[in-house]
Amino acid sequence: MKITDVELFEVKPRWIFIKVNTDEGVSGWGELISGTKTRTVVEGAKELAERIIGRNPFEIERLWQELHRSFFRGGPINGTIVSGIEMALWDIKGKAFGVPVYELLGGAARDRIRVYSWIGGDRPSDVAEQAKSRLDRGFRAVKMNATEELHYVDTYDKVKAVVDRIASIREVCGDDIEVGIDFHGRVHKPMAKVLAKALEPYHPMFLEEVVLPENWEVFDKIANEVAVPLATGERLYTRWEYKTLFQQGAIDIIQPDVAMCGGILETRKICAMAEAYDMAAAPHAPYGPIALAATLQVDACTPNVFIQEQSFGIHYNQGFDILDFIENKDIFQFEDGYVQIPDKPGLGLVMDEGKIRQISAEGLVWRNPAWKNYDGTIAEW
Repeated sequence: MKITDVELFEVKPRWIFIKVNTDEGVSGWGELISGTKTRTVVEGAKELAERIIGRNPFEIERLWQELHRSFFRGGPINGTIVSGIEMALWDIKGKAFGVPVYELLGGAARDRIRVYSWIGGDRPSDVAEQAKSRLDRGFRAVKMNATEELHYVDTYDKVKAVVDRIASIREVCGDDIEVGIDFHGRVHKPMAKVLAKALEPYHPMFLEEVVLPENWEVFDKIANEVAVPLATGERLYTRWEYKTLFQQGAIDIIQPDVAMCGGILETRKICAMAEAYDMAAAPHAPYGPIALAATLQVDACTPNVFIQEQSFGIHYNQGFDILDFIENKDIFQFEDGYVQIPDKPGLGLVMDEGKIRQISAEGLVWRNPAWKNYDGTIAEW
Protein backbone atom coordinates (compact mmCIF):
# COMPACT_ATOMS: atom_id res chain seq x y z
CA MET A 1 0.00 0.00 0.00
CA LYS A 2 1.27 3.48 -0.92
CA ILE A 3 0.09 6.99 -0.11
CA THR A 4 -1.14 8.65 -3.30
CA ASP A 5 -2.29 12.11 -2.22
CA VAL A 6 -3.31 14.27 0.73
CA GLU A 7 -6.34 16.58 0.86
CA LEU A 8 -7.01 19.44 3.30
CA PHE A 9 -10.37 20.89 4.27
CA GLU A 10 -10.92 24.11 6.23
CA VAL A 11 -14.18 23.55 8.07
CA LYS A 12 -16.24 25.99 10.12
CA PRO A 13 -16.37 26.81 12.94
CA ARG A 14 -12.59 26.38 13.52
CA TRP A 15 -11.35 22.99 12.30
CA ILE A 16 -8.95 21.70 9.65
CA PHE A 17 -9.51 18.16 8.43
CA ILE A 18 -6.90 16.17 6.50
CA LYS A 19 -7.56 13.11 4.33
CA VAL A 20 -4.73 10.77 3.34
CA ASN A 21 -5.52 8.53 0.35
CA THR A 22 -3.82 5.30 -0.76
CA ASP A 23 -3.55 3.25 -3.93
CA GLU A 24 -5.68 0.49 -2.39
CA GLY A 25 -8.71 2.71 -1.78
CA VAL A 26 -8.25 2.95 1.98
CA SER A 27 -8.26 6.53 3.26
CA GLY A 28 -7.58 7.97 6.68
CA TRP A 29 -8.78 11.16 8.34
CA GLY A 30 -6.96 13.46 10.73
CA GLU A 31 -7.55 16.87 12.27
CA LEU A 32 -5.32 19.91 12.65
CA ILE A 33 -5.85 22.89 14.92
CA SER A 34 -6.33 26.18 13.13
CA GLY A 35 -5.75 28.36 16.17
CA THR A 36 -5.19 31.88 14.88
CA LYS A 37 -2.98 30.83 11.96
CA THR A 38 -5.20 28.84 9.60
CA ARG A 39 -3.33 29.81 6.43
CA THR A 40 0.03 28.99 7.99
CA VAL A 41 -1.12 25.57 9.18
CA VAL A 42 -2.72 24.66 5.84
CA GLU A 43 0.31 25.69 3.77
CA GLY A 44 2.67 23.96 6.17
CA ALA A 45 0.58 20.80 5.96
CA LYS A 46 0.76 20.88 2.16
CA GLU A 47 4.55 21.17 2.35
CA LEU A 48 4.98 18.28 4.79
CA ALA A 49 2.43 16.14 2.93
CA GLU A 50 4.72 16.14 -0.11
CA ARG A 51 7.22 14.10 1.89
CA ILE A 52 4.86 11.18 2.45
CA ILE A 53 3.52 10.74 -1.10
CA GLY A 54 4.52 7.29 -2.36
CA ARG A 55 5.37 6.07 1.13
CA ASN A 56 4.02 3.09 3.07
CA PRO A 57 1.29 4.41 5.42
CA PHE A 58 1.86 1.53 7.84
CA GLU A 59 5.34 2.84 8.76
CA ILE A 60 3.90 5.36 11.19
CA GLU A 61 6.87 5.64 13.54
CA ARG A 62 9.35 6.03 10.66
CA LEU A 63 7.25 8.73 8.99
CA TRP A 64 6.65 10.50 12.32
CA GLN A 65 10.38 10.66 13.01
CA GLU A 66 11.06 12.07 9.55
CA LEU A 67 8.35 14.72 9.83
CA HIS A 68 9.22 15.75 13.39
CA ARG A 69 13.01 15.71 13.33
CA SER A 70 13.75 18.73 11.20
CA PHE A 71 16.47 21.12 12.36
CA PHE A 72 13.80 23.55 13.64
CA ARG A 73 11.26 21.32 15.31
CA GLY A 74 8.33 21.39 17.70
CA GLY A 75 5.98 24.26 18.31
CA PRO A 76 2.25 24.54 17.63
CA ILE A 77 2.40 24.77 13.82
CA ASN A 78 4.62 21.77 13.14
CA GLY A 79 3.08 19.97 16.11
CA THR A 80 -0.47 20.09 14.81
CA ILE A 81 0.55 19.27 11.22
CA VAL A 82 2.44 16.15 12.29
CA SER A 83 -0.39 15.20 14.64
CA GLY A 84 -3.06 15.45 11.94
CA ILE A 85 -1.06 13.39 9.47
CA GLU A 86 -0.20 10.80 12.12
CA MET A 87 -3.79 10.19 13.21
CA ALA A 88 -4.81 9.79 9.56
CA LEU A 89 -2.13 7.10 9.15
CA TRP A 90 -3.50 5.25 12.19
CA ASP A 91 -6.98 5.51 10.71
CA ILE A 92 -5.69 3.84 7.52
CA LYS A 93 -3.89 1.09 9.42
CA GLY A 94 -6.86 0.30 11.64
CA LYS A 95 -9.20 0.14 8.66
CA ALA A 96 -6.77 -2.06 6.71
CA PHE A 97 -6.60 -4.57 9.58
CA GLY A 98 -10.28 -4.21 10.46
CA VAL A 99 -9.70 -3.15 14.09
CA PRO A 100 -9.95 0.02 16.19
CA VAL A 101 -6.62 1.80 16.60
CA TYR A 102 -6.36 0.97 20.30
CA GLU A 103 -6.19 -2.74 19.40
CA LEU A 104 -2.87 -1.96 17.69
CA LEU A 105 -1.61 -0.17 20.80
CA GLY A 106 -2.03 -2.95 23.35
CA GLY A 107 -5.80 -3.34 23.43
CA ALA A 108 -8.44 -1.99 25.77
CA ALA A 109 -7.54 -1.17 29.37
CA ARG A 110 -11.09 -0.19 30.38
CA ASP A 111 -14.77 -0.82 29.63
CA ARG A 112 -15.90 2.80 29.19
CA ILE A 113 -14.54 6.33 29.28
CA ARG A 114 -15.69 9.01 31.71
CA VAL A 115 -16.24 12.46 30.14
CA TYR A 116 -16.85 15.99 31.34
CA SER A 117 -18.77 18.81 29.72
CA TRP A 118 -17.84 22.47 29.14
CA ILE A 119 -20.00 25.17 30.72
CA GLY A 120 -18.27 28.47 29.84
CA GLY A 121 -17.29 30.45 32.92
CA ASP A 122 -16.11 33.69 31.38
CA ARG A 123 -18.33 34.71 28.46
CA PRO A 124 -20.95 33.26 28.94
CA SER A 125 -20.74 33.24 32.74
CA ASP A 126 -24.09 31.74 33.80
CA VAL A 127 -22.43 28.57 35.01
CA ALA A 128 -24.88 27.44 37.69
CA GLU A 129 -27.74 26.97 35.22
CA GLN A 130 -25.45 25.24 32.76
CA ALA A 131 -24.02 22.93 35.41
CA LYS A 132 -27.51 21.94 36.53
CA SER A 133 -28.42 21.22 32.90
CA ARG A 134 -25.40 18.92 32.55
CA LEU A 135 -26.22 17.21 35.84
CA ASP A 136 -29.77 16.57 34.65
CA ARG A 137 -28.33 14.98 31.48
CA GLY A 138 -26.23 12.54 33.48
CA PHE A 139 -22.87 14.27 33.59
CA ARG A 140 -21.11 14.17 36.94
CA ALA A 141 -18.27 16.48 35.96
CA VAL A 142 -17.95 19.82 34.17
CA LYS A 143 -15.19 22.30 33.38
CA MET A 144 -15.40 26.08 33.33
CA ASN A 145 -13.06 28.96 32.62
CA ALA A 146 -12.10 30.67 35.86
CA THR A 147 -11.85 34.27 34.88
CA GLU A 148 -12.00 36.92 32.23
CA GLU A 149 -8.99 39.19 31.67
CA LEU A 150 -6.78 39.59 34.73
CA HIS A 151 -3.83 41.92 35.20
CA TYR A 152 -0.54 40.95 36.86
CA VAL A 153 -1.98 42.29 40.11
CA ASP A 154 -5.70 42.93 40.02
CA THR A 155 -8.53 43.81 42.37
CA TYR A 156 -10.18 41.45 44.82
CA ASP A 157 -13.48 42.13 43.05
CA LYS A 158 -12.15 40.00 40.19
CA VAL A 159 -11.29 37.19 42.59
CA LYS A 160 -14.69 37.45 44.27
CA ALA A 161 -16.44 37.18 40.88
CA VAL A 162 -14.64 33.88 40.23
CA VAL A 163 -15.45 32.56 43.68
CA ASP A 164 -19.09 33.61 43.34
CA ARG A 165 -19.41 31.64 40.10
CA ILE A 166 -18.10 28.40 41.56
CA ALA A 167 -20.15 29.03 44.74
CA SER A 168 -23.27 29.35 42.61
CA ILE A 169 -22.65 25.87 41.21
CA ARG A 170 -22.28 24.42 44.69
CA GLU A 171 -25.50 26.14 45.78
CA VAL A 172 -27.47 24.62 42.89
CA CYS A 173 -25.76 21.24 42.48
CA GLY A 174 -24.12 20.66 45.85
CA ASP A 175 -21.29 18.15 45.68
CA ASP A 176 -23.11 15.99 43.13
CA ILE A 177 -20.97 17.38 40.34
CA GLU A 178 -17.20 17.80 40.08
CA VAL A 179 -15.86 21.04 38.65
CA GLY A 180 -12.59 21.52 36.83
CA ILE A 181 -11.53 25.17 36.81
CA ASP A 182 -9.40 26.36 33.91
CA PHE A 183 -7.21 29.41 34.58
CA HIS A 184 -6.36 29.18 30.84
CA GLY A 185 -2.95 30.74 31.39
CA ARG A 186 -4.72 34.07 31.87
CA VAL A 187 -3.51 34.47 35.44
CA HIS A 188 -0.05 35.67 36.39
CA LYS A 189 1.92 34.45 39.39
CA PRO A 190 0.86 37.21 41.88
CA MET A 191 -2.85 36.52 41.33
CA ALA A 192 -2.60 32.78 40.63
CA LYS A 193 -1.79 31.90 44.22
CA VAL A 194 -4.51 34.25 45.50
CA LEU A 195 -7.11 32.74 43.20
CA ALA A 196 -6.07 29.14 43.87
CA LYS A 197 -6.29 29.66 47.62
CA ALA A 198 -9.70 31.35 47.34
CA LEU A 199 -11.10 28.44 45.30
CA GLU A 200 -9.71 25.64 47.47
CA PRO A 201 -12.72 25.51 49.88
CA TYR A 202 -15.01 24.64 46.94
CA HIS A 203 -13.08 21.41 46.23
CA PRO A 204 -12.33 21.76 42.52
CA MET A 205 -11.70 18.56 40.58
CA PHE A 206 -8.52 20.26 39.36
CA LEU A 207 -7.07 23.69 38.58
CA GLU A 208 -5.87 23.89 35.00
CA GLU A 209 -3.07 26.06 33.58
CA VAL A 210 -2.83 28.15 36.72
CA VAL A 211 -0.05 29.97 34.88
CA LEU A 212 1.28 29.68 31.34
CA PRO A 213 3.42 26.57 30.84
CA GLU A 214 6.53 28.67 30.15
CA ASN A 215 6.24 29.78 33.78
CA TRP A 216 6.43 26.17 34.92
CA GLU A 217 8.52 27.03 38.00
CA VAL A 218 5.39 28.59 39.54
CA PHE A 219 3.57 25.24 39.54
CA ASP A 220 5.70 24.06 42.43
CA LYS A 221 4.91 27.13 44.52
CA ILE A 222 1.14 26.82 44.01
CA ALA A 223 1.22 23.06 44.61
CA ASN A 224 2.67 23.80 48.03
CA GLU A 225 -0.09 26.34 48.76
CA VAL A 226 -3.24 24.33 48.00
CA ALA A 227 -4.50 20.76 48.31
CA VAL A 228 -6.09 20.74 44.85
CA PRO A 229 -4.75 18.70 41.90
CA LEU A 230 -2.99 20.86 39.30
CA ALA A 231 -3.31 20.16 35.57
CA THR A 232 -1.53 21.39 32.44
CA GLY A 233 -0.17 20.26 29.10
CA GLU A 234 -2.39 21.36 26.23
CA ARG A 235 0.31 23.73 24.92
CA LEU A 236 3.21 21.28 25.17
CA TYR A 237 4.51 19.42 22.14
CA THR A 238 6.02 15.93 22.22
CA ARG A 239 7.35 13.99 25.18
CA TRP A 240 10.48 16.15 25.34
CA GLU A 241 8.52 19.24 26.43
CA TYR A 242 6.91 17.21 29.23
CA LYS A 243 10.23 16.23 30.80
CA THR A 244 10.38 19.31 33.01
CA LEU A 245 6.90 18.63 34.42
CA PHE A 246 7.79 15.05 35.25
CA GLN A 247 11.05 16.03 36.90
CA GLN A 248 9.45 18.87 38.88
CA GLY A 249 6.63 16.70 40.23
CA ALA A 250 4.19 19.54 40.99
CA ILE A 251 1.60 18.72 38.31
CA ASP A 252 -0.87 15.95 39.12
CA ILE A 253 -2.77 15.70 35.81
CA ILE A 254 -1.27 15.99 32.35
CA GLN A 255 -3.42 17.15 29.42
CA PRO A 256 -1.73 16.29 26.12
CA ASP A 257 -3.68 17.20 22.98
CA VAL A 258 -3.72 14.46 20.33
CA ALA A 259 -4.11 17.11 17.61
CA MET A 260 -1.16 19.13 18.88
CA CYS A 261 1.43 17.12 20.80
CA GLY A 262 2.40 14.76 17.98
CA GLY A 263 -0.57 12.46 17.45
CA ILE A 264 -2.00 9.26 18.85
CA LEU A 265 1.18 7.30 19.58
CA GLU A 266 2.97 10.36 20.98
CA THR A 267 0.06 10.98 23.35
CA ARG A 268 0.23 7.35 24.43
CA LYS A 269 3.96 7.67 25.09
CA ILE A 270 3.48 10.86 27.13
CA CYS A 271 0.76 9.22 29.20
CA ALA A 272 2.99 6.19 29.79
CA MET A 273 5.75 8.47 31.05
CA ALA A 274 3.25 10.15 33.37
CA GLU A 275 2.10 6.77 34.66
CA ALA A 276 5.68 6.06 35.74
CA TYR A 277 5.51 9.24 37.85
CA ASP A 278 2.10 8.27 39.31
CA MET A 279 0.38 11.10 37.44
CA ALA A 280 -3.13 11.06 35.98
CA ALA A 281 -4.09 12.09 32.45
CA ALA A 282 -7.10 14.01 31.17
CA PRO A 283 -6.41 14.63 27.47
CA HIS A 284 -7.26 18.01 25.99
CA ALA A 285 -9.85 17.78 23.18
CA PRO A 286 -12.10 20.81 22.71
CA TYR A 287 -12.04 20.73 18.90
CA GLY A 288 -13.74 18.70 16.16
CA PRO A 289 -14.97 15.13 15.74
CA ILE A 290 -11.79 13.59 14.34
CA ALA A 291 -9.59 14.89 17.15
CA LEU A 292 -12.11 13.60 19.70
CA ALA A 293 -12.34 10.18 18.02
CA ALA A 294 -8.54 9.92 17.95
CA THR A 295 -8.35 10.86 21.62
CA LEU A 296 -10.87 8.18 22.58
CA GLN A 297 -8.58 5.61 20.94
CA VAL A 298 -5.81 6.68 23.33
CA ASP A 299 -8.17 6.72 26.30
CA ALA A 300 -9.30 3.17 25.59
CA CYS A 301 -5.80 1.71 26.03
CA THR A 302 -4.35 4.10 28.64
CA PRO A 303 -4.97 3.19 32.29
CA ASN A 304 -4.04 6.52 33.89
CA VAL A 305 -6.61 8.51 31.88
CA PHE A 306 -9.34 9.26 34.42
CA ILE A 307 -11.62 11.59 32.47
CA GLN A 308 -11.96 12.97 28.96
CA GLU A 309 -12.80 16.45 27.68
CA GLN A 310 -15.41 16.82 24.94
CA SER A 311 -16.84 19.97 23.40
CA PHE A 312 -20.43 19.28 22.42
CA GLY A 313 -22.25 22.60 22.64
CA ILE A 314 -19.14 24.57 23.60
CA HIS A 315 -19.70 28.28 23.02
CA TYR A 316 -16.95 28.45 20.37
CA ASN A 317 -18.85 26.06 18.06
CA GLN A 318 -20.90 28.65 16.18
CA GLY A 319 -22.87 27.35 13.20
CA PHE A 320 -21.73 23.72 13.37
CA ASP A 321 -21.09 21.18 16.10
CA ILE A 322 -19.26 17.87 16.51
CA LEU A 323 -21.91 15.64 14.92
CA ASP A 324 -22.53 17.75 11.83
CA PHE A 325 -19.75 16.24 9.71
CA ILE A 326 -20.03 12.55 10.61
CA GLU A 327 -22.60 9.97 9.52
CA ASN A 328 -22.35 7.48 12.40
CA LYS A 329 -23.42 9.93 15.09
CA ASP A 330 -23.89 7.19 17.68
CA ILE A 331 -20.12 6.97 18.20
CA PHE A 332 -20.34 9.91 20.60
CA GLN A 333 -23.38 8.79 22.55
CA PHE A 334 -22.96 9.78 26.19
CA GLU A 335 -24.77 7.93 28.96
CA ASP A 336 -24.52 8.84 32.64
CA GLY A 337 -21.37 10.84 31.94
CA TYR A 338 -19.59 8.04 30.07
CA VAL A 339 -18.95 7.10 26.45
CA GLN A 340 -18.34 3.54 25.29
CA ILE A 341 -14.96 2.67 23.84
CA PRO A 342 -15.07 2.69 20.02
CA ASP A 343 -15.55 -0.63 18.25
CA LYS A 344 -15.32 0.27 14.54
CA PRO A 345 -12.07 0.02 12.51
CA GLY A 346 -9.56 2.85 12.52
CA LEU A 347 -10.75 5.93 14.33
CA GLY A 348 -14.29 4.60 14.07
CA LEU A 349 -15.71 7.52 12.08
CA VAL A 350 -17.73 7.57 8.88
CA MET A 351 -17.21 11.09 7.58
CA ASP A 352 -19.86 13.04 5.67
CA GLU A 353 -17.43 13.90 2.92
CA GLY A 354 -19.98 15.66 0.74
CA LYS A 355 -20.82 18.12 3.49
CA ILE A 356 -17.16 18.57 4.38
CA ARG A 357 -16.33 19.54 0.80
CA GLN A 358 -19.33 21.86 0.62
CA ILE A 359 -18.55 23.78 3.81
CA SER A 360 -14.80 23.78 3.18
CA ALA A 361 -15.40 25.63 -0.10
CA GLU A 362 -16.65 28.58 1.97
CA GLY A 363 -13.25 29.03 3.62
CA LEU A 364 -12.31 29.52 7.24
CA VAL A 365 -11.27 32.53 9.27
CA TRP A 366 -11.19 32.01 13.04
CA ARG A 367 -9.39 34.13 15.58
CA ASN A 368 -9.50 33.81 19.31
CA PRO A 369 -10.84 36.87 21.15
CA ALA A 370 -8.38 39.73 21.68
CA TRP A 371 -8.62 41.02 25.23
CA LYS A 372 -7.15 44.06 26.95
CA ASN A 373 -6.81 45.00 30.58
CA TYR A 374 -8.40 48.12 32.03
CA ASP A 375 -5.25 50.13 31.25
CA GLY A 376 -5.00 49.06 27.62
CA THR A 377 -2.28 46.42 28.06
CA ILE A 378 -2.69 43.08 26.33
CA ALA A 379 -4.48 40.43 28.40
CA GLU A 380 -4.08 36.68 27.92
CA TRP A 381 -7.10 34.93 26.40
